[in-house]
Amino acid sequence: MNIEYIKCHGSGNDFILIDEITHSYPFTEEERRKISILLCDRSTGVGSDGILFVMESKKAEARMRMFNSDGTEAEMCGNGLRCVARHVIEQLGKTKVEIETEKAVLSVSQVPQIFEGIDTFSVTIEPVSFKADSLPMIVEQEEAINIAIPELSNQFTFTALSVPNPHIVSMVEDYEQEELAAIGRKANELHEVFPNGVNVSFVRTIDKNKIFVQTYERGVGLTNACGTAMSASSIVSTLLGPNDLNQPIVVINKGGLVNCLVEKNGESYSIQLRGNGTNVYQAAVEVNIEEGVWKYSKDPEYNQEENDTYEKLKNYAASQS
Repeated sequence: MNIEYIKCHGSGNDFILIDEITHSYPFTEEERRKISILLCDRSTGVGSDGILFVMESKKAEARMRMFNSDGTEAEMCGNGLRCVARHVIEQLGKTKVEIETEKAVLSVSQVPQIFEGIDTFSVTIEPVSFKADSLPMIVEQEEAINIAIPELSNQFTFTALSVPNPHIVSMVEDYEQEELAAIGRKANELHEVFPNGVNVSFVRTIDKNKIFVQTYERGVGLTNACGTAMSASSIVSTLLGPNDLNQPIVVINKGGLVNCLVEKNGESYSIQLRGNGTNVYQAAVEVNIEEGVWKYSKDPEYNQEENDTYEKLKNYAASQS
């Protein structure tokens, strides 16, 4: 099977984007899983955090499904949604569209640039819930806000929320990457607490309305960035930290930066996640799914100017952290 794709990233969180609307690929569910494992592998595949399948929708301009590098499907992916938003907006010649995800139809739009030369896209992250059973998380409390999880760590406290995929967030003064990796792995082996696994983020306050976030992503591992994790971390930073509702929060990560605007209507939260959707290159591969082998049928064509511009943003972000 010959598959055309775009290699793209949101804040360094990289994906293989496959447009099923244009190409009508006849994937089965098992083939999606196998293709994700095969192509996402960074040693033997194309290499990415996941695959974005852009599909037809009866509810919106398009539907997004995101499969992690281990073949599991994520409920939501904020960085991936920005990449899909850009693709659909450019395909349709619009500035605002709606994308169907597993839990909701979400509005996405092109907005003013967060950094010179970086086309910026805003996606609405919702629904948000602090109910432990929405993750699910097995605890005595109905909500788990700034609590210790003895089975996981004696050093850190965590706040649990779904956005809608499951997250636990810890506000820290400092940490080592190895600590986060170990806790992330342990959390995803702790099925008596997190039956479906969980994303784990450490958040460090840099300044008022500016934070640094790193995430151990369920099904992936340590990532440069995770859009829903940055969104979840922004909410927690308004609950437990110094940051404000309805004000842009600069979220710096290993892959660059985004802006998050946390909004509250009554008891309901939502987040506007604003950042890049960079197209790194276009290519095509010939895949034998049953034998688990692939080769390029069209070599990558890089978007050098776009990549160079993003490198400037990444360097700026590194100087701020």
